[in-house]
Amino acid sequence: MTGLGPVSPIALGREAYWKALHEGKNGIGPITMFELGDCPVTFGAEIKDFDPTVWMPGKEAKRSDRAIQFAVAAAKMAVEDAKLDTAGMDPYRLGVYIGTGQGGIETSFNNFKTMMEKGSRRVSPYFIPMMISNMSTAYVAIVLGAKGPNLCVVTACATSLHSMGEAYHTILRDDADVIIAGGTEAALRAISIAGFASMKALSTRMDSPETASRPFDKDRDGFVMGEGAGVVVLEELRHALARGAHIYGEFVGYGTSCDAGHITAPDPEAKGAAFATRHAMKMAGWEPGQVDYINAHGTSTGLNDRMESHMIHEVFGDYAKQVVVTSTKSMIGHCLGAAGGLEVIASLQAIEEGYIHPTLNYTTPDPECDLNIATGHGVDKKVDRLLVNSFGFGGHNGVLAFQRYI
Repeated sequence: MTGLGPVSPIALGREAYWKALHEGKNGIGPITMFELGDCPVTFGAEIKDFDPTVWMPGKEAKRSDRAIQFAVAAAKMAVEDAKLDTAGMDPYRLGVYIGTGQGGIETSFNNFKTMMEKGSRRVSPYFIPMMISNMSTAYVAIVLGAKGPNLCVVTACATSLHSMGEAYHTILRDDADVIIAGGTEAALRAISIAGFASMKALSTRMDSPETASRPFDKDRDGFVMGEGAGVVVLEELRHALARGAHIYGEFVGYGTSCDAGHITAPDPEAKGAAFATRHAMKMAGWEPGQVDYINAHGTSTGLNDRMESHMIHEVFGDYAKQVVVTSTKSMIGHCLGAAGGLEVIASLQAIEEGYIHPTLNYTTPDPECDLNIATGHGVDKKVDRLLVNSFGFGGHNGVLAFQRYI
């Protein structure tokens, strides 16, 4: 892992993002970008003052959904951070795997509204390429001249981890030397908020938005929507060493499974999640007692947090209370398809800095979530091995294993 590109509600770019995580910055507050009408929830974790023309020409920005804009910015940051000369590479050995949960939902909503109000002839000729989910990964490939493997993985909130996991296997089978991978999401829009609110999935803590995202806390009442992109550079080790790249960590394990049980609710017995976790550790060659840190999915919903806690106890046994657990979503909200990408970046920087960021708003322990949650000012700790979890609607489970490169 040689390059990190975060576009998040608390900061843009690796250094600023880590500083914000270290300080426990809260990116959640009232939504300012648009009117929410009669929506029962009017807060989220939005990216304010994002200027896409910093990353792409103005004309192209106007023809691109916000999700595409985020992806381009994050990918360029990751490549710059990796000091990777993409122009000097064999283009067929450079790939892009950037997924998204909802794609261009803002574009879809706006053009549907236009058609209803003004007729079908007024629908934008750029509607389709702005809306389709694969355009983020395609556009980044165009920008970088990447002609190698190119995929758009769509597995709801597990999208980023599955994108990285599939990129990992692609490099292992020698189909690419470098893959730019992660997720992007710009679904913080009235229609998405209304949909999640109707499902009773969102926090309705309107009197205190900044404390609404409270993973594993007994008083949690739902997740908080966010937006952004998390993109990383995965690079074959010999390729990275040959060019003297800085290595944030080694990607050593990937577990994936499906609950095959319910369209939205996770398996309360956590069998699929446990399988994915064990498989990631098996690939890495680890025993449970060797894991220092778990960056949890930690959505702040009753069902997910209980399931994930049950899974950690099931897999780690007596060691479950020793491994440090944290949820990045307490600061940046739930960025859906981009969530895992931003959490991987936070986790790799934990290896780099010897510090695990805190979980905000954890004030009332839940006996059903009996874990070693990092709170307060975080935890100073050498991190040699860690797991990152993501679980998506439809029962999609993804777990990645990273370790310090020595």
